[in-house]
Amino acid sequence: MNAVLVKGDAVGATMYYGRGAGAEPTASAVVADLVDVTRMLTSDPENRVPHLAFQPDALSDVPVLPIDEVRTCYYLRLRVFDKPGVLADVTRILADLGISIDAMIQKEPAEGEEQADVILLTHETVEKHINQAIAKIEALSSISGKVTRIRMEELSA
Repeated sequence: MNAVLVKGDAVGATMYYGRGAGAEPTASAVVADLVDVTRMLTSDPENRVPHLAFQPDALSDVPVLPIDEVRTCYYLRLRVFDKPGVLADVTRILADLGISIDAMIQKEPAEGEEQADVILLTHETVEKHINQAIAKIEALSSISGKVTRIRMEELSA
């Protein structure tokens, strides 16, 4: 069994206790660390594997866009009063700003409640447009509280 004692200003002493990896895995890890250290000390700096394994000649300068110009998809959650025309108002605001809806779900209000949750997923759009849309949606009398927004990124290989 292994134990590690950690002392912190806010929490004082804390101990973490549990089964270790065993003699052979621990020995292997220690030897691998020693080999890595030796390689770093004895190799030419030009031939070292850089941090995160990015080769210097493979890096390029990519301009960083201002946040208002970033294009992405969004998850929006709104709390709305359950009455006719609310979705029409919301979708008209989105359409006027060129924001297309990918999917939508409206949750049925709980028994005795007058408000429902609406969840919208948008197609890719510009941040400044979604900001304008959220401001207009939150100004509607049929909306309760703030719109929850989450940017959705698709990472391609």
